[in-house]
Parts: sequence; C-alpha cells; structure tokens
Amino acid sequence: MAFTDPQSVTISAVTTPLPRTFSSGDESSYTSADGLIKLSVNHSLVKQGRARRVLRIDHSKLTSDPFKPSENVKVSMANYIVFDLPPAGYSNTEALAVYTGFKTAFSATSDALIVKLLGGES
Repeated sequence: MAFTDPQSVTISAVTTPLPRTFSSGDESSYTSADGLIKLSVNHSLVKQGRARRVLRIDHSKLTSDPFKPSENVKVSMANYIVFDLPPAGYSNTEALAVYTGFKTAFSATSDALIVKLLGGES
C-alpha cells in the first residue's frame, strides 16, 4: 500500500506539496516542484531476515559560497528515521510504542535533545 499522493511537509512555517515522483516495488519518492525537497520511503530485507524501514527527507537550498560570496552554491542535508526490525517478535503496535517513547524523548522541552545533538553533544 502506498502513501497518500501528494504528501506535504511544513518547514519554517511554509507547507510544500510533494507529489509522488517515483514508485517501484517497496520504494517511493515524493518531490517538490522545484526539486529542493524530497521525501523517500524504502522497505528492504537486510541480514538475517531483518526488515529495514526508512523514511527520509532530503532538503536543498541555494546559499552564498563562503569562499566566493558573490556566487551561490546548492547545499543539502538529509534527515531520516530507520526502523530495524527482527523477522518475528515485535508487532506493529509494539514497534510504534518504542517509536512513541523515542519521539517523546527527542521532542521534549522544545526539542532540547535535538538542539544538543546538532550542537555536537553526546
């Protein structure tokens, strides 16, 4: 079953529609009209039958080149979440409960854990 088409993402209070641009087997991609934002979904089997489920967002922008300030360069970043599941032992409900606990930890106190992570703390 595929995700709803289109998807959308809100970054810095701007909501961007992401229509499906690729779908094959267990992979799909949703890309903004300008190509600067891409949401990808991938399901694969890895060692010992484990299921790997990935949701990824790639974001690009134009910014001034720090070495040639009069010129712009395209820079990009990615952010993703991976579920690495054994072939048996976790139901979807149990995996969701683990994710919910994880999400609560990293979003608590105005995303303090993520702010520290981005600052290089461990």
